[in-house]
Amino acid sequence: MFPTNKRRRLTIRGLLSIIVVFVAVRAFMRGNYDHLFLCVLTLGLFCVPIFIDRKLGIDLPPALETIIYCFIFAAEILGEINSYYTKIPYWDTMLHTLNGFLMAAIGFALVDIFNRSERFTVKLSPLFLAIVAFCFSMTVGVLWEFFEFAADTYLNTDMQKDWIVNHINSVLFNPNGLNVVEHVQIQSLVVNGEDWIAKYGGYVDIGLIDTMKDLIVNFIGAVVFSIIGFFYVKSRGKGKFASAFIPRVRRTFGLKEKK
Repeated sequence: MFPTNKRRRLTIRGLLSIIVVFVAVRAFMRGNYDHLFLCVLTLGLFCVPIFIDRKLGIDLPPALETIIYCFIFAAEILGEINSYYTKIPYWDTMLHTLNGFLMAAIGFALVDIFNRSERFTVKLSPLFLAIVAFCFSMTVGVLWEFFEFAADTYLNTDMQKDWIVNHINSVLFNPNGLNVVEHVQIQSLVVNGEDWIAKYGGYVDIGLIDTMKDLIVNFIGAVVFSIIGFFYVKSRGKGKFASAFIPRVRRTFGLKEKK
């Protein structure tokens, strides 16, 4: 018999996989191959925690593994296929904040594993571990924004969602050419014969605001976990909340842990 936590994880993964398979069949029947690809990608991503557990010998805490499955499902199936990114306000913001938190946890665990190994003589301080976890999370966030930009540029997608802008603050419009900001309120805008002010309320910003917003909330998530991880190391594993999100090495592959 499986332990209770493992049965719970298997149940959650199984239920979500069944839903994804159903969505995939529906997408295939409708000839929507973009959605079908997303379903296949989702099922592939569901296998990543299994690979980490069985092949790398890294034990993912139940809470972390459950959140990973839900995160993948929320991003690909609910967000992309069911259009939650556009239907539900702050859906994308919530996921990017959670991503910052999770990536900080993973980055923290990777460094902490080596920090506790007897093969490495350098002992990293809790503050340095927290800084590395933060930097790891932010790097992953930036790389993801690079991917979104590349997809929008070369694949004609809209991963970097557009925002409506009704005013512009720029030195470009300074009549004297000075480095002094001019505040311009957009009161009229006609594009292809259509009044965008009446229909949309302003001008379309293509991706910049969305990218900066995503990085800011990623920053918040990374900072939150980095602080939690800092106190976790200071107390050497006594924090129950942090330990629920930090992977542990089950087979150290020669990295004998310090006592």
